[in-house]
Amino acid sequence: DLQICQQRTPTCCTKKMEESYQAAVRRERTQSIQALNFELKYMIVGHITAFQEAFESLLRFAENHTSSLFETAYRPMAKEAAEPVKELFTDISLYILGAETTVESAVLRFFDSLFPLVYSRLINPGITDLSEDYTECLRLTRQDINPFGHYSKNMVTELSKSLWASRMLSQALSLGIEVINTTEHAALTKDCSRALVKMQYCPHCQGLTLIKPCVGYCLNVMRGCLASVSELDAQWREYISTLEYLSNEMAASHDLETALTGMRNSINEAILHAQLNGPHLSATVDKVCGQPKQQEGNLSPDNVVPVKEAAETQRFMMAHASLNNKRREFINYMKRSRTFYASIAERLCDGDLVMRDSSTCWNGDDVV
Repeated sequence: DLQICQQRTPTCCTKKMEESYQAAVRRERTQSIQALNFELKYMIVGHITAFQEAFESLLRFAENHTSSLFETAYRPMAKEAAEPVKELFTDISLYILGAETTVESAVLRFFDSLFPLVYSRLINPGITDLSEDYTECLRLTRQDINPFGHYSKNMVTELSKSLWASRMLSQALSLGIEVINTTEHAALTKDCSRALVKMQYCPHCQGLTLIKPCVGYCLNVMRGCLASVSELDAQWREYISTLEYLSNEMAASHDLETALTGMRNSINEAILHAQLNGPHLSATVDKVCGQPKQQEGNLSPDNVVPVKEAAETQRFMMAHASLNNKRREFINYMKRSRTFYASIAERLCDGDLVMRDSSTCWNGDDVV
């Protein structure tokens, strides 16, 4: 009653043993593919972690660098500006990790929050009544009167260029893991598992436990079994090229580090522009939002956050170098894996599975 290992001579196999062999080849093939995938997956997962760590270091530096602008140049609003600055960098971090948001919405939300502070602490430092309604009116007015000139739009443009490549690379790395995980657990067809049993275990039914498959026979069986996986070859090569392109984009004109550290200067120019146009802005705001209560003399700054700049520069340089090195190492490794899916059958038939340097091997029907 054998279905796979049908023999002309007496055999020790039974139909139940054939079923056990089919379960065994499915398990072994999954383990073999997982072993092949391990190094590739390890490299991608490791790079995702290293990329995110280096990126977080750059973000922390850029956030502290930006906060120090308020702590040194705009002390009257330093304490209140801390929260909008923090929100801006949180939004940027979420954007790179793939959240459904845009750089433009993050930057403009920041400037919406910044305008009431600039208006009440720098342009009209005597304002005492900054009610919720008045603050909201200032926020909405910002969108119409554009107090920060072209600097807010320029900041959106610069950040969008550099953060786009980082976001795409982050998503591409996650996609790579998804592809590898899917191919690891690709189900073997019934014909495939039967062919594998015939190749690996049918010799056992004749008592030939030491005979291994012939190399050519193994390749034919594996290529048939992995036809759907090897079809990924063209897309995988294209995927590697895309990773290379995105990596080069990050390192070239859309340099992430330069854009993040340049935010401080963009914000400073925007605030100076608003101050220079203070009288015009005040006249417009008074028409739209009404006149707030005034107090004679300037308000004294209270609870200003301490400056924390010097020690961060060293960490930034290290994070910058780390990100560039990891990027280069990773791309060089991935380029070597271009043929991963094209050569998967050859790699599975390598090593202990087949008979090498011997005059006898199993061809599916007999020892030859």
